[in-house]
Amino acid sequence: MVSDQSAADVADRTHRSRRSFGGDDRAIEGLPIRLVIALVVGVAALALMLNMLGGIGDVGDTEVSVEIEDELVEADATGADGEVKVSVIDENGNNVENARVIATAGSAQLDGVVEAETGNRTGLEDHEALLEFDGDQSLRADQDIGTIELEVIPPSDSNYIDEQPNPEIRVASDF
Repeated sequence: MVSDQSAADVADRTHRSRRSFGGDDRAIEGLPIRLVIALVVGVAALALMLNMLGGIGDVGDTEVSVEIEDELVEADATGADGEVKVSVIDENGNNVENARVIATAGSAQLDGVVEAETGNRTGLEDHEALLEFDGDQSLRADQDIGTIELEVIPPSDSNYIDEQPNPEIRVASDF
């Protein structure tokens, strides 16, 4: 009796394996098992691909940075000696107009924040700004050189972003 049942099971499995995709009714109600497996594998592959794309920045955003004409300024310098001209550019080297450049203390000391807007001064191009330190920059007693960090606030009606570190202005005691 056992052997008759085994033979029937083998015949039934052989018959089921020959059934077509459309005739397979073993799965969630209305869905063949092969379709369920394909759906699960597809969702897993899609999740993996989206995870890989997660490291890529937003499409269309362009990084901005600054180019500094004179990266070195003397500590406590005032007037023309305490001025630094910066140009705001994007990652492709194109000029960026109507941006704001903000200088904050790095390893050098700075009284407050110094800021300038591009294209806001006669004698400068639309993508250039002039940071006027007027003696606000200084070094600690044991320091010979320090840095002032720059941040760019791009125009609000653009797709520019400033997420990468920008060049720094160096402050020296004697040069």
